[in-house]
Amino acid sequence: MAIYLDSYSRVLVQGITGAEGTKHTRRMVASGTQIVAGVTPGKAGQDVDGIPVFGSVGDAVAATGADVSVVFVPPRFARAAVEETIAAGVALCVVITEGIPVADTAAFFQRALDAGTTRLIGPNCPGLISPGRSNAGIIPGDIAGSGRIGLVSKSGTLTYQMMYELSDIGFSSAVGIGGDPVIGTTHIDCLAAFQDDPETDVIVMIGEIGGDAEERAAAFIADNVTKPVVGYVAGFTAPEGKTMGHAGAIVSGSAGTAAGKKAALEAAGVRVGRTPSETARLVREVVAG
Repeated sequence: MAIYLDSYSRVLVQGITGAEGTKHTRRMVASGTQIVAGVTPGKAGQDVDGIPVFGSVGDAVAATGADVSVVFVPPRFARAAVEETIAAGVALCVVITEGIPVADTAAFFQRALDAGTTRLIGPNCPGLISPGRSNAGIIPGDIAGSGRIGLVSKSGTLTYQMMYELSDIGFSSAVGIGGDPVIGTTHIDCLAAFQDDPETDVIVMIGEIGGDAEERAAAFIADNVTKPVVGYVAGFTAPEGKTMGHAGAIVSGSAGTAAGKKAALEAAGVRVGRTPSETARLVREVVAG
């Protein structure tokens, strides 16, 4: 079992004929993803490595039964692309694009909530992977195998590092949720899914300075999660008074600091590392019992 994505997922790629779309489509195929269609307006009838290209998401879904979309379109077209996916009833939409205006993200996020049929991951995220089953996004498919760790992370780079450091243990699923101020799927969503997943034994949660998402996740863990959770918060060495990293990483006074987030998580029973490598060591200790 895996959360959100498995070997039965039928994936379409929006923007498949662009440079990034084509490159990452090939990488996803190489890691076992079942990519059934691409979508680029005006290029219906073409193909990429034998994958048929359609002019609209609706046409692609009708022809192939696709239930996952990965969005590789420029920021100015992203809102329309995501709303088209929602209108077509695609169950999972993974928005890789960065630089989408927050107003556009808020608009398509609300559209997804109103429709109630599409889960959004991102934007500005690396996507998600269930190793050995499927990979939707830009996470390297060869850095970790299948195992029993569930990973949710705001940071793409730290997703890759944690998967690499724990590659010998392996992952049930890893989800990069993105670091923008408005995102579709949250730490809490993934924590709940991992708690319910019988093939996940330990959960790793990576956050970063700014906002209160990690504090809210800590409260959720305290009340709802019985599996062991290990955490890391990026930004312990960030200079005071500076905006760092993602658009959502804004610290105001004492709110949103790495130390404050660490304290909240530890109060909920989460073991928190001060570096990625220390976090990986803590995971190993948990796995070893």
